[in-house]
Amino acid sequence: MQDFLWENYSSVSEFILLGFSGDSQINAILFNIFLFLYLSTLVGNGLIITLINLDSRLHTPMYLFLSVLSMLDMSYVTTTVPQMLVHLVCQKKTISYVGCVAQMYIFLVLGITEGWLFSVMAYDRYVAICYPLRYKVIMSPQLCGAMIIFCVLWGISCSLVYTVFTMRLPYCGPNEINHFFCEVPAVLKLACADTSFNDQVDFILGFILLLVPLSFILASYVRIFASILRIHSTQGRLKAFSTCASHITVVTMFCGPAMFMYMNPGANASPERDKKLALFYNVISAFFNPIIYSLRNKDVKRALFKVTGWGRATE
Repeated sequence: MQDFLWENYSSVSEFILLGFSGDSQINAILFNIFLFLYLSTLVGNGLIITLINLDSRLHTPMYLFLSVLSMLDMSYVTTTVPQMLVHLVCQKKTISYVGCVAQMYIFLVLGITEGWLFSVMAYDRYVAICYPLRYKVIMSPQLCGAMIIFCVLWGISCSLVYTVFTMRLPYCGPNEINHFFCEVPAVLKLACADTSFNDQVDFILGFILLLVPLSFILASYVRIFASILRIHSTQGRLKAFSTCASHITVVTMFCGPAMFMYMNPGANASPERDKKLALFYNVISAFFNPIIYSLRNKDVKRALFKVTGWGRATE
């Protein structure tokens, strides 16, 4: 009976992803740009993971979280970009119903996990700066592992709620998604039913999954900045602040656009704006994360010079 109802309501067997443009020349340019960004993201994040594994001096909680972030970023872009590249050069731009559901769920799992990982990384910086003598005791391997597992389980469970509430709606046509992948706000526009309840659910989940971790991050940095201001030497203040600047930058790049997307009512959403926002927190942030962390981090640069033999990092 349930299978009959599902087939009756969800008569659409595949979706068409409209992407960015119908102009083949523009799509060719976009293909080259996104291919470069995708390959650079894989290389950059893969390099960070390799350096952290090879250099024993980077076997600390901060770099453990950074390696997890790099793995999430690599998986994050792989969920959407390869398909987008294919659609940019092929006439057929379809994705099956099951494939759309799977892409939506995996994308949400990775995104939610990454959002909460940022709050864990902020806590790590808080302990390192405010309790430096007790850092190794507080940030034990057991606690670090438990926090990572929490982020993953939270992402898995909350993504299931998002996906179920979205795909329980009937989809009976049209089947054209004005987006480059199956993202919740874009898919909801095709539902053959009132989506106001889903808009409320998305807003509540957005509050829990974005504003709550952002509140933890803000609370951590309030304490961090208070501790930094108590440091007497200017050099000491700059050194303490520099360890946080990279994290603040990537959090802003990721959470700002994501919050605007998922906490904005569906009726007010603009497809073109949503695609640009999705590009920013999906592709652009993943591309810049390894650059931001490597350029501002002497330990990572020292590990790179050590592994490649290119030279010596300045102390």
